[in-house]
Amino acid sequence: MSTPPPQGQNPYAPQPNAPYGQPQGAAPYGQPQGGAPYGQPGQPGVPPQQSPYFNQGGPIPPAPAPAPPRRNIKKIVRIVVVVGVVIAAAVGWWSSRHDADTAKVGDCMSIGNPDSTTNPDLKVVDCGDSKAKYKVVEKKDDITGCDRTKYSEYTETRGKKHFTLCLENYTK
Repeated sequence: MSTPPPQGQNPYAPQPNAPYGQPQGAAPYGQPQGGAPYGQPGQPGVPPQQSPYFNQGGPIPPAPAPAPPRRNIKKIVRIVVVVGVVIAAAVGWWSSRHDADTAKVGDCMSIGNPDSTTNPDLKVVDCGDSKAKYKVVEKKDDITGCDRTKYSEYTETRGKKHFTLCLENYTK
């Protein structure tokens, strides 16, 4: 003979609002009902924590306004122009300090462009230099010319500045 099932509530029957057969009134995963497992925020020893998703569903706060640029473009352009002018002046001075107009009597000259009659590119060089081809015998502050039977002649006119160099061939 068999025994009839007990009368009353079936402990294995699904309970309403209980997930996956948990008994009603019990919290999932064995946590005590009514709070966090490590205490409530605001209790002594528990720091309050803000959710990383604190603004869910709310309006997005505006981004902070960008800081105004500190650089003044006009000032930078002026500085660059001034530096460029200074560099150009320095290069001009450096390249012209050995030109024919700086030559004195007794200086030796090299010729950079021997095939040109209008721009021979005369430069002052040391007389011991292998490039030395001419020696300045006379320098005139005008364009009167030299004795062409004895010397070669170089004449330059720049605005109000005129001069003539009387040159002799230089051999060591």
